[in-house]
Amino acid sequence: MAFQEEIISWYLTNKRSLPWRDTQEAYVIWLSEIILQQTRVEQGLPYFNRFLEAYPTVSDFAAATETQILKLWQGLGYYSRGRNMLFTARQIEELHGGIFPVAYDELIKLKGIGEYTAAAISSFSSGEAKAVLDGNVFRLLSRYFGITAPINSTPGKKQFSELAQSLIPPADAALYNQSIMEFGALQCKPKSPDCPSCPLQLSCYARNNDLIGMLPVKLKKLTVKTRFINYFICRQGDEILVNKRIKEDIWQHLYDFPRIETTEPADMFNGAFIEEVKQNFGEAVTLLPLLEMKHLLTHQIIYVQFFALDNYIINFNINAEAKWVSWTDFDELPQPKILTKFINFYFNK
Repeated sequence: MAFQEEIISWYLTNKRSLPWRDTQEAYVIWLSEIILQQTRVEQGLPYFNRFLEAYPTVSDFAAATETQILKLWQGLGYYSRGRNMLFTARQIEELHGGIFPVAYDELIKLKGIGEYTAAAISSFSSGEAKAVLDGNVFRLLSRYFGITAPINSTPGKKQFSELAQSLIPPADAALYNQSIMEFGALQCKPKSPDCPSCPLQLSCYARNNDLIGMLPVKLKKLTVKTRFINYFICRQGDEILVNKRIKEDIWQHLYDFPRIETTEPADMFNGAFIEEVKQNFGEAVTLLPLLEMKHLLTHQIIYVQFFALDNYIINFNINAEAKWVSWTDFDELPQPKILTKFINFYFNK
């Protein structure tokens, strides 16, 4: 049996029941594909359901505000995805009259839709013979065909792209693409793949040459950056001082607390740190350490300290984006996950 036939046969027996597989509607497929980028199915599925319930059409999505989208997105990470989705939905509303395009050549022009996503949407919605290449497919092709080119190098991407496209059966593009992605996700897993039950084991290069743990090859990631962020909790009655992050950085357009970033852990006896605190909150300000937390991002390790303030005067020239909001209003604003954890832990909300 040919490689493609084995993959499809396995899929028809072993596939998971997922809501976006029961439709050819491009909008629903797009929603699932973007949400599942860098996200496990188990984590992404509740978000998919909530977004589809809140915005059943691309026109509904386009009519939402950025704050509404980011609030619903909260906890998924990579918040630029949510912002790009809103931009894309509005593009479709303006350029395509609210009708989601299904052709690869049209999809690839939209913001936030790359080659993989355009191939997935076009093949699943209209059967266009465009091969998908996600991490699962890279891994399976690398192991089965013995490809040692790094999957994140330009020559490697070209080699894998040409191979993937040569394998796709034009009459069954959608089924094959679903099959090979699912096979990589469930059978040919990154760690501890189920080789003994694999229908491809006899002809798999990696299994026959004891290279399962070596393939695929990937160039080393960027150096991980360590950051130290100090948040200051200012309260008056039922209100709390919050800050909108507007610079191009992590958590852009989300809301957090006034903060000072330092090059090392903040020290209450460090004159430079205390002086900066006074510049922000007045000479008479006093600090009370509340909690220390650690937050991991793809290329960053962030150490966060929370401080309560007393006898403070807000310098709004420095904290230009700061404003007072009620706790109820703050709950409705999109915020970094670590703030939600802090609030739930410290204030028992």
